[in-house]
Amino acid sequence: MTPINILIVDDREENIVALEALLKRNDIRIFSTTLPNDALKIAWENNISIALVDVQMPEIDGFELVDMLKSNPRTKDILVIFVTAISKESKYAVKGLASGAIDYLYKPLDPYITSAKVDSFIQLARYQADILKKNEELENYAAVVKNSADIICSVDAHTLRIKTINPAVEKMLGFKPSEIVGKSIVDRAIEADRIVFRNKLGEIIKDQLNLSVFELQLETFDKSTLWIECRATYQNKVIFLNISDVSPQKSYLEQLLKSKEAAETGKRIKEAFLANMSHELRTPVNGIIGITQLLQKTMVDDQQSAMLELLETSSQSLLGVINDVLDISKMEAGKFSIVRSVNNLHKIVNSVYKLLKFKADEKMIDFLLEIDPQVPEFLFCDSLRLNQILMNLISNAIKFTDRGYVKLTVSLQQKLNDKAKIKFAIEDSGIGIAQDKLNRIFDSFEQADEDTANRYGGTGLGLTIVKRLAELKEGKLTFSSQLGKGTVFNFTNWYTIAEKPKDKSAEIKIKPTIFKSFFNTRILIAEDNMVNQFILSKILSDWNVSVEMVDNGRKVIEKLEQEDFDLILMDTHMPEMNGYQAAKAIRLNFDEPKRSIPIISLSAASLDHEQQEAITAGMNDVLAKPFQPHELLEKLERLLKVKEPAKKPV
Repeated sequence: MTPINILIVDDREENIVALEALLKRNDIRIFSTTLPNDALKIAWENNISIALVDVQMPEIDGFELVDMLKSNPRTKDILVIFVTAISKESKYAVKGLASGAIDYLYKPLDPYITSAKVDSFIQLARYQADILKKNEELENYAAVVKNSADIICSVDAHTLRIKTINPAVEKMLGFKPSEIVGKSIVDRAIEADRIVFRNKLGEIIKDQLNLSVFELQLETFDKSTLWIECRATYQNKVIFLNISDVSPQKSYLEQLLKSKEAAETGKRIKEAFLANMSHELRTPVNGIIGITQLLQKTMVDDQQSAMLELLETSSQSLLGVINDVLDISKMEAGKFSIVRSVNNLHKIVNSVYKLLKFKADEKMIDFLLEIDPQVPEFLFCDSLRLNQILMNLISNAIKFTDRGYVKLTVSLQQKLNDKAKIKFAIEDSGIGIAQDKLNRIFDSFEQADEDTANRYGGTGLGLTIVKRLAELKEGKLTFSSQLGKGTVFNFTNWYTIAEKPKDKSAEIKIKPTIFKSFFNTRILIAEDNMVNQFILSKILSDWNVSVEMVDNGRKVIEKLEQEDFDLILMDTHMPEMNGYQAAKAIRLNFDEPKRSIPIISLSAASLDHEQQEAITAGMNDVLAKPFQPHELLEKLERLLKVKEPAKKPV
């Protein structure tokens, strides 16, 4: 508790001592003086609340001193009690009260009366101080309300009419306060929000909520609309509202939503384009590769065989470019994923080495391989993507090296429990990269310079794919290069060490192309591309399969209604009715056993979610174009029951 300051003024020191002894307590602070001029100074400097003033003093008497205190704004509120030994006549009391005193104490002082009066005046001084503080707070609050940018108003809880409102209403809504006081606050809302607004205020009144925050639209003087946030509180049958203009935030949020919708639309368009592009590019390439392989099995001379090999090599090269472009698109669309499984790392590395060795031999450069014996043999990794990283880096190294060597080094950098940090280093003695070009080599469709592109060719996607794959695999890709001396790329990643798999039955083996299991087997093919129709028909005929051919999903339904088949090979992208729609129709509308007929999707799709969509539509498996005959063979054997050829009678 803050002490109350009391001033004692008496020309006799012994009277001051007596009063101090009588009044001494913890909740007051006493100042005293025998000189009226000193009393004025003390009162000015120390926020005196109560003054006990002797009436009879030399030079300046008590009446004159009180007149001076009351004439000063800083000391005018001091509670003055006169202490006197003169007559108790009314004229003296009137004179003292007229000067501003509030009571008298008469000498000799009665201790009980003196303590009681002073105690009551101490309480009065405290009340007075509290009132002054509250008045100051109210003045500050009034200034805040008056100058607030928000509308602040009070509303009668019974009628919902506005009782008071600040000037901000004119700036925000265009109404003067006098024009809106006494009107219903609900009527300020737009017509569509009035029922909701009234119900909300009803909830606040019913539950006597201390705080409720909600949004709605108000109508302005010129009939335009304004989004507001309303913070309401209920007290003593009055609702107090603080209304903020949130139209800019709403507008910004709407723009964000529109931008999000536009981005999602663009993403859907891009994905649709990517799916169509995948189909339109892979389908003809599948036809070229398939026909090439069929021609290689016919009677051709050496010159024709060499040309067919060149055709197949060119087709595979074109397929590689298509895959690169589609991989980049998938990464940018967020549709690219890493799938880890147990793989033989040494086998992956050696396969890459053997595959690219002939390219190095053609250029008459050395291709060296060094695998640290400490590198674990079996690891959890995505073999396809690791193979892609190594193939791109080594192919680049061979492409840009005209003499000297290319070296692949695989080493164990660190081992921690079942984790191994493996480093793949690809070093070459090729053309190198200029320092000012280093920051461009990972950009899509970019090469170090135009001369490099003209001389060596390529799409400029290889390193971009490697960088993205390294990031997806949570690995680290670094490089260093000197122009004219060569380049070193390092890919480092942590892998989980795995045990050697016991079951090797899953390994792919190329099987003969004629199988007795397909005698008396009927397969319905839905394919709109004539080249692919020919290839599939030729492959399946060689396997003694009876084939029916249609070119859209609607015809699949019609054929299946009329005839029985053992399996359906169906392209996903077809006119009139696509493969997804046809598969769903079969699974929903046909009776058993046709409802459960095995369906293989012939898809040129490159996105994982499209393959999942095929399975969701009811297809049993997906065969991605371009495919090898043995891949089709394995799926057929798995989905069809084995049928032995009919035995001839003896």
